[in-house]
Amino acid sequence: MNKNSPAKIFLVDDDAVYLKMLEIEFQQSTGYVIETYSSGEECVRNLARLPDLVVLDYHLNGIQKNAIDGIKTLDKIKALNQGIPVVMLSSQDKIEVAIDCMHHKASDYIVKSETAFLRLTKSISAILHTLKVEKTLSWYMEKV
Repeated sequence: MNKNSPAKIFLVDDDAVYLKMLEIEFQQSTGYVIETYSSGEECVRNLARLPDLVVLDYHLNGIQKNAIDGIKTLDKIKALNQGIPVVMLSSQDKIEVAIDCMHHKASDYIVKSETAFLRLTKSISAILHTLKVEKTLSWYMEKV
């Protein structure tokens, strides 16, 4: 994440309507650069485009049954670049699912609901702020 450029966020969901709605919300309400992908495979193929954060649906194999799911996509993202924060998004309001996501190194877990976008933007803002602070501290530590 460059100081002067907006953060780049990948939105990944196989539900085309929900994905488009999220994209529009982000474009109207935030200054982030948004890229959308309808599968985990697509997201992983484009990681070289260096997203600052990925918002990833838990169930990515609802439309294409042979597609990799959100957890496998999360694992592939973390295997390729441990530093990319991933926020999991799901319609499942189950603590077991949230715990599973956190065990796989997700930065947050948000349930799809009427307040999901608000909670998502707050989570993303906090995560990106933390990354910025960590980067600044690292820079200062190198100077000492």
